[in-house]
Amino acid sequence: MSAASITQISAPLRLLEPEQQRWAQECDVLVVGWGAAGACAAIEAHDKGADVIVVDRFQGGGASAKSGGVVYAGGGTDQQQRAGFADSPEAMFDYLKHETQGVVSDANLKRFCDASVPNLKWLEAMGTPYSHTMPPGGKTSYPQDGYYLYYSGNELVPAYRGELPPPPRGHRTVGKGHGGVVLYSHLQAACRQRGIRSLTQSSVRRLVVNGENQVIGAEVWTIPADTKAASLHARWAQRAEKLQNLAPGYCNRLRQKLAALEFKYACPALVRAHKGVVLSTGGFIFNKELIKEVAPKYRRNFKIGATGCDGSGLRLGLSVGAAADRLDTVSAWRFINPPQKWPKGIAVNARGERFCNEEVYGATLGHAICEEQNGKAWLILDKPLRRQSIRQALFGRYWWFQSVPALVMMLLAAKKGATPAALARKTGMDTTALEASLSAYNQAISSGQTDPLGKSAESCQALRQGPFYALDISVSSGVLPLGALTLGGLKVDENSGQVLDANASPIQGLYAAGRTAVGIPSNLYISGLSLADCVFSGRRAGAAAAAEQHAATGTESLATA
Repeated sequence: MSAASITQISAPLRLLEPEQQRWAQECDVLVVGWGAAGACAAIEAHDKGADVIVVDRFQGGGASAKSGGVVYAGGGTDQQQRAGFADSPEAMFDYLKHETQGVVSDANLKRFCDASVPNLKWLEAMGTPYSHTMPPGGKTSYPQDGYYLYYSGNELVPAYRGELPPPPRGHRTVGKGHGGVVLYSHLQAACRQRGIRSLTQSSVRRLVVNGENQVIGAEVWTIPADTKAASLHARWAQRAEKLQNLAPGYCNRLRQKLAALEFKYACPALVRAHKGVVLSTGGFIFNKELIKEVAPKYRRNFKIGATGCDGSGLRLGLSVGAAADRLDTVSAWRFINPPQKWPKGIAVNARGERFCNEEVYGATLGHAICEEQNGKAWLILDKPLRRQSIRQALFGRYWWFQSVPALVMMLLAAKKGATPAALARKTGMDTTALEASLSAYNQAISSGQTDPLGKSAESCQALRQGPFYALDISVSSGVLPLGALTLGGLKVDENSGQVLDANASPIQGLYAAGRTAVGIPSNLYISGLSLADCVFSGRRAGAAAAAEQHAATGTESLATA
């Protein structure tokens, strides 16, 4: 989206005598952004005794409602046990330590793993259902209806395995279609059942601070309810989310119209938050200018998220002196399973050099393509593997968004060469490099040796019989978009979710959760890790904000984890 499409954030309003100010509404905790993280924060704050208001630019849901509804959970969930898998918080920690690479402290990661079983039970208490049925093979980008427990990360990849057999930890919310809307609907209903006040079609454009820079509220701009502007806003917002995958250019124009409506018709009001403000507006993948500034390699990627992922929470935090981290960390998704046969091919770069283990999780492969290969890559199949993959795409009972692009790619869009050399000439690869990549791969298989890039034996298949095919899995692929979402955000105290400034000192009265903050997924994405972190960090921030007390000066914080 252009700058004209995003929430415009202003410098904070500083009130030296806030008690003399007329406030439109007052509460203990103000939650900005009503996705999964915001809903969890609001529920937890309410259940800890706080009076809560939640604000959302649209009707709530955000990227969480558009997601697959997968929660990364382990440590011995009921679903894992019913499926016959043993797991422990220690085993989960050992695996995630490899994936997170120190983006959070060991102590915080351990808390996340220890809380995994209780947090999934908490979601179930909110009404969200989970099951233990597993898809054939257990590994897929997203399981079809009827299957709800699967390997959503790199657990099956030899280089990522621990000593014990790896358990599946992807818990997909039970429901037809994508489970995100099911999961979020239960969280939103839980907010409403508790009587939590909500301000929808409302955006926070600036924070309110006192003379000591303590955040004490926000300026909220709301489109008046039951007006033509509100009706148009709701209709255009819904259309922009629904058609994003099919017509992104049209949806960007809709977002410009949404912003124009907001600036023409929205009215400001000051909301007092006596204990704290929680920022939970999501990431910033739809903020074109910010992506260009901090993560230019991902300007061409397909955007994964919702209209509200424009970095408004991040920018609100920065406006009061918050520190941010890992803003250049973006997760790029290049899934090549299903068809389950595709990872038996080899992924090569523009020169024809093999560069990645093909069975890794899609975000691991996507990261390698964008960060190491300048966004360009091919998947190489031979005649038998292509035939097997077509059969799987036709009869494997995959989702349409998995099978249709795969079939179009293999039947209509693939480059074809009778020999590796001929294929190299068709694609602009170096002939010697492609032939060497295939030779090394085939030689390891025929000699019974370990694959040069560590792919497991069950994912290896010799590629010897022409014709050979090259499938474009680059960022620029028109058939297989390479999606991306942002992982960086505001730096927070890992015990409370309180936002930190450049000196690592807490900003009084301000918290952040979900993709607005640096969290568990902020190194490299795994399916379900973001939603799991939304629950973990949302509940953490809500509880800490509800517990916060201020001395007479308004500066003393007694927030607890």
